[in-house]
Amino acid sequence: MQTRKKYICLTFLASWLLLFFFGGDQLRRFAFFPGRKAEARRSWPRWTDRTLLRSFVDPEELQRDGDPSLLSPRERRAARLSVQGSSRCRMETCFDFSRCERNGFKVFTYPQERGQPVSETYGKILSSIERSRYHTVDPEQACLFILGIDTLDRDHLSAQYVRNVDEKIRGFPLWNGGRNHLIFNLYSGTWPSYTGELGFDTGHAILARASFDTQSFRPGFDVSIPLFSKEHPQRGGDRGWLRQGSVPPRKKYLLVFKGKRYLTGIGSGTRNALHHIHNGQDIISLTTCKHGKDWEKHKDTRCDKDNVDYERFDYHELLHNSTFCIVPRGRRLGSFRFLEALQAACIPVLLSDGWELPFAEAIDWGRAAVVASERLLLQIPSAVRCIHPERVLAFQQQTQFLWDAYFSSVDKIVHTTLEIIKDRLSPHRSRSRFLWNSLPGGLLVLPDFSTHLGDFPFYYLQHGYSPSKKFTALIRVVSQTGSLSQPMLRLIQAVSGSQYCAQIVVLWSCEKPPPPSGKWPQSSVPLSIIQGRRKLSDRFLPLEAIQTDAVLSLDEDSSLSTSEVDFAFLVWRSFPERIVGFPTQSHFWDPEQGRWGYTSKWTNELSIVLTAAAFYHRGWRGREGLAGPGALPAGLRELVDGLAACEDILMNVLVATVTKLPPIKVTQRKQHKEGAAQRAELTGTVGGRRSSQRQDCLNQLADWFGYMPLVSSQLRLDPVLFKDQVSVLRKKYPSLEK
Repeated sequence: MQTRKKYICLTFLASWLLLFFFGGDQLRRFAFFPGRKAEARRSWPRWTDRTLLRSFVDPEELQRDGDPSLLSPRERRAARLSVQGSSRCRMETCFDFSRCERNGFKVFTYPQERGQPVSETYGKILSSIERSRYHTVDPEQACLFILGIDTLDRDHLSAQYVRNVDEKIRGFPLWNGGRNHLIFNLYSGTWPSYTGELGFDTGHAILARASFDTQSFRPGFDVSIPLFSKEHPQRGGDRGWLRQGSVPPRKKYLLVFKGKRYLTGIGSGTRNALHHIHNGQDIISLTTCKHGKDWEKHKDTRCDKDNVDYERFDYHELLHNSTFCIVPRGRRLGSFRFLEALQAACIPVLLSDGWELPFAEAIDWGRAAVVASERLLLQIPSAVRCIHPERVLAFQQQTQFLWDAYFSSVDKIVHTTLEIIKDRLSPHRSRSRFLWNSLPGGLLVLPDFSTHLGDFPFYYLQHGYSPSKKFTALIRVVSQTGSLSQPMLRLIQAVSGSQYCAQIVVLWSCEKPPPPSGKWPQSSVPLSIIQGRRKLSDRFLPLEAIQTDAVLSLDEDSSLSTSEVDFAFLVWRSFPERIVGFPTQSHFWDPEQGRWGYTSKWTNELSIVLTAAAFYHRGWRGREGLAGPGALPAGLRELVDGLAACEDILMNVLVATVTKLPPIKVTQRKQHKEGAAQRAELTGTVGGRRSSQRQDCLNQLADWFGYMPLVSSQLRLDPVLFKDQVSVLRKKYPSLEK
């Protein structure tokens, strides 16, 4: 018994000794010395740990690099709330949907205040909205409101900073705490912190803002827009630099950067470290300290050498000849360099942690940019070298598509913002990410027409769809006699004889009523008469009677045979996204007059197929179609109604804008060509006036779009064995050679 007690005591004593020697240090540290707890828990590496970065960074750089983790979570949250009070806003809680249900998606811009001019950039934004198809001058009909006060630059050190915005907006009877308001902003905060503060209470307004950080961005409510300069074009814009077959995937340089290096303050840490990846061969990273008023006071030992190297390279030459472009943050998260790289087909390598990328709600940036981390800068060269050339080319092509579709002009940036907000109002009819990220882009494919890809002609080939095997003939009648002419009767007979014709629709645009049904000719297909508005734009009105994909647009005096109609329809089924027709004309640039010219001469060059005898997809004519005439602003429809023979040019301009392709001409009978030439000679004066009006229309459309969308071609499609010296029995359409 005594021996057992002795062993128990020895075991207990040994246990205490082991606990003291192996765990006593930890017990003393946490139980008896609580003041050292924080030091013991700090076991992770930090950006400012000199022992980790001593091999490739100067100590003075570490001292300037701020440590954001020093702020507690409560302090960071308080900073966010001070910038944006309504941080929990969603469309369901801070937006009045009832205003949009009554009159649809209409946008009202406040009138500008007297004595308070707006900046050139904000003037472009307001102009873009007023030119859009959503603009209204009646605030009672509006779903969304845009302030007339310039809110783009909220840096109180800027000359364009508008003061007392809070007092002004509170006096607006429509403000309503900011509900259903959209506020545009490019620059927020000021030196030295450059926070997202705007200097006034935005309330429940939606913010369309550049350099948006993910902490303050409200997903599904705010919109992140790109930072663009005041020189950014209002409309049109320059094309991307990538040309088909002209730029190989592998260029002279792999990775480049040329820009400012901030010596102090926010954003200096990333740019100060860029020189570590420069190798002077395929990776060029150049910075300069020579900017700002007192740069010499803060310059370091590298400044003089950096300034000399900086002048050795041209910035645009680097963009042209590099595969990847580094886009680091500036004082704010965004920079002009982002759009410059997109246009140049230089794949952006983004170094801006926490930046909400522009239009990321709709755009898949993983297909066009490399999103890197500022803390992993040294890994970027090896990472981009591993990207396969085929994927590099896909990246470059996507940069060009995104630039042209959404960023090349202020109009496109503003309209993309509006379309994203509109999609939120009806999620079941919104565009899919596929539509946003594939040609022709979300701005040119309206979901009100359809959300099914099979209804859009430019997706037929990709997804294995095909257009319907029948067409609807649409004959527009404008004759003031109010009777049926012999050419029109022959036209109805020829069209109805086609094996592909489903129905004939007559659009009666005369002052006199149409003849009774007994006077119309008998046809093998249904024939219906619809009363028009007696306007030139009647041809583009949406007609529920048209159920086929193909529409054969005809004038009452068109002269076609059944063989011509059949052959043209078969050609259209192979190119359903284009206009396919018979009479063609072309445009050219007149350097003497400094404007676009128009000619109807029979030449090998063509860019316009007249809708007097042409096939096109029914979506081009819908009010909510494939960006067709009915979906355009009222200004363009008024232009068509005001100028005779302008509807042909408008239709061709719209199709070329979307497809970037020319129309297709098909074979005509020789008699038809001679008849057209004789009619032109008999009506010389009238024809000259008509040609002048077409030329005016062409130039006004070019001014509206900001560029000339029409594409020229020298292609004509003929039947097999056309004009060949073989037996007519071997030819499918022998009558076309007469």
